[in-house]
Amino acid sequence: MGKKRVMVPANEVDLTAVKYEPETIQAPHLTGTSLKVFVNVVEAPLIGSMITTSLKKKNNIIEMLQNTVIPETPMFKPVFPPQDAEPCVVGLEEDGKPEDRVDLALKCLPHFDAASNWTGDSPTSFRYWKIRDYAYAYRSKLATPSMVAERFISAMEEFSSKKPPAPLLISFDAEEVRKQAAASTQRFEEGNPLSILDGIFVAIKDDIDCYPHPSKGATTWYHEVRPVKKDAVSVSRLRGCGVIFVGKANMHELGLGTTGNNSNYGTTRNPHSPDRYTGGSSSGPAAIVASGLCSAALGTDGGGSVRIPSSLCGVVGLKTTYGRTDMKGSLCDAGTVEIIGPIASNVEDVMLVYAAILGSSPCDRISLKPAPPCLPNLSSHESSNALGLLRLGKYTEWFNDVFSTDISETCGKILNMLVEKHGCEVSP
Repeated sequence: MGKKRVMVPANEVDLTAVKYEPETIQAPHLTGTSLKVFVNVVEAPLIGSMITTSLKKKNNIIEMLQNTVIPETPMFKPVFPPQDAEPCVVGLEEDGKPEDRVDLALKCLPHFDAASNWTGDSPTSFRYWKIRDYAYAYRSKLATPSMVAERFISAMEEFSSKKPPAPLLISFDAEEVRKQAAASTQRFEEGNPLSILDGIFVAIKDDIDCYPHPSKGATTWYHEVRPVKKDAVSVSRLRGCGVIFVGKANMHELGLGTTGNNSNYGTTRNPHSPDRYTGGSSSGPAAIVASGLCSAALGTDGGGSVRIPSSLCGVVGLKTTYGRTDMKGSLCDAGTVEIIGPIASNVEDVMLVYAAILGSSPCDRISLKPAPPCLPNLSSHESSNALGLLRLGKYTEWFNDVFSTDISETCGKILNMLVEKHGCEVSP
């Protein structure tokens, strides 16, 4: 049977006795025709099982799975222990209107002088325009949602003709975007915007329902067995705030991968480096935000599907507490780890979108009993030095075990910046 490995709590581990051992994956690197041939061989009745067994043995899969003891009762739902209220936070009402929560979130943000960004001609260098930039432009009549819609549609046409292709959206209807933008423009003309999110352009990952678009999960068939009849709960809450939905964003097929690679619709490319992956599975949502075309997007995350592409594309992604967002209307609403989370170019915009979509389902609220949701009050004096209170753990051997030293050097510079500029503490 082999030697048993027992998982123990971190505080019971003698770190001086732990030795870092870099792991080398013993597997062939295959692409194209060689990959197709290998798949056919592996699926063959006799030789396929022999190859699979050999690969498992070389990579210690059996040892890791069968010889590891986890002395805890498995949980299919998380347990939320009682929590004391944190300092410098503002509580939100789950049963309230989404637009009211967004208004409260807006009051939690630090002062922002949007007018200074609109003095003179528009800047020629690229920058991420915040939600509050758009809100100021609409209210000051410097732009309208319909004007932005035409620019967006034009950009989509340009992206569709790129070589190599850079497919950001799987489902896109220009007339539907124009229709939503016209309604938003009219609300501003009448002086009745629904919220700070009115007229803000948002993309929805292809495993979250957004009527009238189909939800394919980036497959070629899923929409045929599961037609979309209405918005997912999170999408409905954003729609009530005046958000303009641009369509369904590309993703790793059925979310089963972390690269974002998709052979059905083409692979979304990293806007900052087109020869690199975006990460996945929320590849399209992260890329469309990173390209500056949308202020925000919704993705889903179970094992990193919001956080990985957000990190690789240089934007902000939030995996919320499990059960904090209602999963009804997504392809993974029966999962036990999956959440719907926002992606934006900055923390402030993530907070605004999160405030709109949050709210546990009645079932989760009864069974999980999560603590009331809250937001950090970034406008308070106490929050101004919150970053400096962070203590960052650095596992040096693992940190430096990378394919290229450029990665560890870049990450090291970020740690140094957090220490020197914000006063964070780094501990081994």
